[in-house]
Amino acid sequence: MEEKLVLASSSPRRRELLSQIGLSFEVAKAYGEEVQRGNTPMEVVQNLAKDKAKEVCLRYREEGKLLCPTVFLGADTVVSFDDVILGKPADEQEAYDMILSLSGREHQVHTGVCLAKAEDDKVMYHCFAETTTVSVYPISHEEIMEYIKSKEPMDKAGAYGIQGTFAKFIKEIKGDYTNVVGLPLGRVYQELKNC
Repeated sequence: MEEKLVLASSSPRRRELLSQIGLSFEVAKAYGEEVQRGNTPMEVVQNLAKDKAKEVCLRYREEGKLLCPTVFLGADTVVSFDDVILGKPADEQEAYDMILSLSGREHQVHTGVCLAKAEDDKVMYHCFAETTTVSVYPISHEEIMEYIKSKEPMDKAGAYGIQGTFAKFIKEIKGDYTNVVGLPLGRVYQELKNC
């Protein structure tokens, strides 16, 4: 890949994942309000990812930073349970309710990715999504309260981070582990090669 790569996300987890596979990239946070559009979690995450990539791409163009072919990588992750999207909890009660709903059950984690390739005056968008199924052991009231006290669930979709202390409650994963962390690395790398 010869293009410049810009990660349109301030997520430390996504930065770590891209660094893990040796990619060079810049980070530019997308500031727009997240508006969920789509009929399925897969459509919603792809639209959110595209919004982020598009916003940062336009900002780079307006600021005159678009000096060479650039690929803007937008990504968004949601957790769904019974086709209901569980976003980031607004407060501790919502975090509790989310974790309780996942306890002893299976749910899906969807990550949408949009690669916006900007060259000259045109931008080409390529979006895709990956889904991973996660099974969670039963979690007691006390365990949920202890986890919430750690503040770990408050900025994460579905109120948990698989790479943190919540890992002790994970029974099984069907699919890409890095997708649950926030970016399906293998798929992203393959798609970037074809960009």
